[in-house]
Amino acid sequence: MSKYRITLNGQVYEMEIEAIEEGTVPAQPQTAASETAAAPTADSAPVHAESEPADNAVISPMPGTVVRLMAAQGDTVTKGQPVLVLEAMKMENEITAVKGGVISAMYVAEGQTVSGGEALFEIG
Repeated sequence: MSKYRITLNGQVYEMEIEAIEEGTVPAQPQTAASETAAAPTADSAPVHAESEPADNAVISPMPGTVVRLMAAQGDTVTKGQPVLVLEAMKMENEITAVKGGVISAMYVAEGQTVSGGEALFEIG
């Protein structure tokens, strides 16, 4: 784990960065007591299952904003079917089902910002 301090718009932030293996889902970031963070709004709150993402979770390939959900938890999808649209660097990217099945968990909502490597949904 490496520690860094950055200054952004006059605000100093301390960060810890951990190297992870490809294909794993990183732990949720810990906010330092001295850091201030904006509270999430109702529009940006993710829709969660109570459990942690399983091995069948579809992971975001890049940071971006979820601009459209094309399927919901409980929907049946086929391999290659678009499930959501992720906007990154002003380009819309369709995130598709990696296999056929039922969406057992949807971890994101429209308008939510996601990090690369974050679980988006699961197909059971």
